[in-house]
Amino acid sequence: MSSVISLRSRTTFWTPAPKGSEFLDQFALTPVSQPIFSPSHQRLVGYEALIRVQRQQQAVPPPQLFEAAQRAGCTDQLDRHLLQLHLDSFAHQPPPVPVWLFLNISPTTCVHPDNCLTTLTEHCRHLGIEPAQVVLEVVETEVAERQALLDFVAQAKARGFQIAIDDFGVGDSNFERMWQLEPLIVKLDRSLLVNAERHPRARQLLDSLVRMIRESGSLVLLEGIETDAQARIALATDADLLQGFYFGRPAALADNEAAPLQQRFQRLLANNQQFASVDHLAQEGFLRLLRFETLEACHRIMRQEAFDQACGGLLTITGVKRCFLLDRQGVQQGNLAIASPDHQRRTFNPLYGSSGACWAHREYVRLAIEQPQQVNACRPYVALPDATRTITLSTTLQLGNQAMIFCVDLHPDELFNGQLSFPPTL
Repeated sequence: MSSVISLRSRTTFWTPAPKGSEFLDQFALTPVSQPIFSPSHQRLVGYEALIRVQRQQQAVPPPQLFEAAQRAGCTDQLDRHLLQLHLDSFAHQPPPVPVWLFLNISPTTCVHPDNCLTTLTEHCRHLGIEPAQVVLEVVETEVAERQALLDFVAQAKARGFQIAIDDFGVGDSNFERMWQLEPLIVKLDRSLLVNAERHPRARQLLDSLVRMIRESGSLVLLEGIETDAQARIALATDADLLQGFYFGRPAALADNEAAPLQQRFQRLLANNQQFASVDHLAQEGFLRLLRFETLEACHRIMRQEAFDQACGGLLTITGVKRCFLLDRQGVQQGNLAIASPDHQRRTFNPLYGSSGACWAHREYVRLAIEQPQQVNACRPYVALPDATRTITLSTTLQLGNQAMIFCVDLHPDELFNGQLSFPPTL
């Protein structure tokens, strides 16, 4: 059951200053924890320590507590008290499986780390908690002195603690600082997930951000997951860790038992995998159709049909915008066959007429030359005719005695909410 703990309810490992004691005695603080899961392991791997606050039997939002502590000059005392509170709760109600305990660290503590880290290390030893089991969350944008933050992280790691960067992706979050800190975990701010749910481009950026952070050597935690749609997006990003109301709400450790949490998490994963399977089958069907119509257009071109007519079937497929033909040097032969000429000509664009243009530098030309028997898909890029994110399919065909390259431009953002994953070859 939940227990409300005040400063004087048990023997403390440190003694706050009188001013800090007076401030803390105004509040009743209840430690709660929110579960963190690994979708790969399909189980609980950690808890983030949070706090519920009451003053005169009225709920107080935690940010107001920290603002009041700052005004009273008691931020250090509050931070230490909360760290002790969470460690005590974790030690007295240990989870049945080894998990991380995520603890938030204030910017003030980061600027003056020596005493805090020494006290924290000693308190962990006193309670039988290994420092490696504790993940210290820092918000790198809130510490004005970069060197102070680097020193804090270095000292914390030397004592065996793990480091996580919290709220990454908002404000002036900085990749250079992230790489310097070398955190074990980077927690992406919830706003990135919310934006990804609303905008296909934001979703692509989220995917890229997760991939970039993982390639740089850190695990990625997506937090703030609250709905089925957000869970599907989060799982599709290949993030390492997941957290949010959708998987488990903050509660006392005794009320957040690992076994039922893991069973519920596994059920939610199974449900989302069913949706993913349906999407995958639909995408596979689309790609098969796209390949069939591309090869059909090639056959019709080789039979000497008019180019626009030969590409007619392709141009009716959602997302397909134009087709064009190149010689092996990448020089465009004739103009474009386009899906919607009226739409394309609403605005002036001197780059749209492209007969005779040389595209030899494009990846799709290289792919067609290297793999002439395949229908190849290049990586997304911004195409000049409409300055829109584009994928070009390319393959070779024989026109008389000359080998030619047939190309198809698509706008992937129009397909499956921008989430269609094109294989290198169709």
